[in-house]
Amino acid sequence: MSDDAGRLLDQARRIADHAYAPYSRFRVGAVAVAGNGDEYVGVNVENAAFGATICAEANAITTAAAAGIRRLHTVAVGCLDADECYPCGNCRQLMREFGVERVIVQGEGGRLRIHTLEELLPESFGPEDLP
Repeated sequence: MSDDAGRLLDQARRIADHAYAPYSRFRVGAVAVAGNGDEYVGVNVENAAFGATICAEANAITTAAAAGIRRLHTVAVGCLDADECYPCGNCRQLMREFGVERVIVQGEGGRLRIHTLEELLPESFGPEDLP
């Protein structure tokens, strides 16, 4: 699946064009990939009540969940309005819930970077930590 990293990042950037970001003007797109290869896209959707804003990663993951997916392999995150684009802490925790192993991002200078979720969320808390 590593050969598809560039394609997934490009797809995330393309879908970011559909983001609803009238306040920050920071358009983000995400692609969540299930173990079977099915792909689910999402964009950030801002809200005048800022706390109600939805991140692109959360949008893609919840779309996958609505389709019955409970495990994801990869999430790719791209944006149009900055060189660097990484998921927020809340989205990293959501990725943890769905077992994401690989996170593809726009690193410094817009270059493709591939991380494990463990790198982005070390010593994390997950479902197996509950009684």
